[in-house]
Amino acid sequence: MQARRLPASRGWAWIVEGFALFRRNPPLITFLVIAYWFLLAAIGVFPLVGQVAASLAMPALSVGVANGCRAIDRGERGGFDLIFSGFRLNLPSLLRLGAIYLLATLTVFGLSTLVDGGLLWQTMMKGQKVSLETFAESNLIAALELVLVLFMPVMLAYWFAPLLAAWAEMPAGKALFFSFFACMTNWRPFLVYGVGVMLISAVVPGIILGAAAAASESAISLLSVVVLLALVFVFLPTLFASFYTSARDIFVEFAPTPPRPDRAE
Repeated sequence: MQARRLPASRGWAWIVEGFALFRRNPPLITFLVIAYWFLLAAIGVFPLVGQVAASLAMPALSVGVANGCRAIDRGERGGFDLIFSGFRLNLPSLLRLGAIYLLATLTVFGLSTLVDGGLLWQTMMKGQKVSLETFAESNLIAALELVLVLFMPVMLAYWFAPLLAAWAEMPAGKALFFSFFACMTNWRPFLVYGVGVMLISAVVPGIILGAAAAASESAISLLSVVVLLALVFVFLPTLFASFYTSARDIFVEFAPTPPRPDRAE
């Protein structure tokens, strides 16, 4: 499996190409993304067992969304049943990835208890509400910062791992290694990609809503709904499509056509 080293500009291109892919078949990608979140939420409703099952199923369901993006990219006809297609591709490795992700998440949040005495664990894992007084007197911010730092390697190792396990038939450990290596090699485009996602999902909507609130209080409610719908039904599917376009760009074997030489450093 060959991972290409790409220039920083490709990070923004992943978002643009993800949106172009979304525009080719909005109903299919939107359905797959919503079905992905709905199924994980439905499985996770059951205490403890459901959360474990959701973590185990997450890699296979994410591959189902990617399979839909790949079908659109190849000009193939894809159906809504693609959401379950990941369960037919190297399922043992995908289940192991889900288990490793769950253990890594529990480990990271468990370490945060050393900073805040378990407050973040109670908040994130058990849904416990935190009062303003408790928040002000706790080390919750420091614990959150620790989690973000410790969770970054987990995210890098997991980013491409489900696709490598499903499409390249890699075992879980090898898929995690190749994913981490590919992300670290391409840290520049990933940095641009992260900034772009932040701008589109948070900064720009905040500016729009802030300007609307200053101009007219009556328009803010309607505009809030419009922005929310745009984020859910346009940006979120585009974001999932960009996961696929980043994998297609970095791994030569995933590209439907040979990449252009001028796109690599």
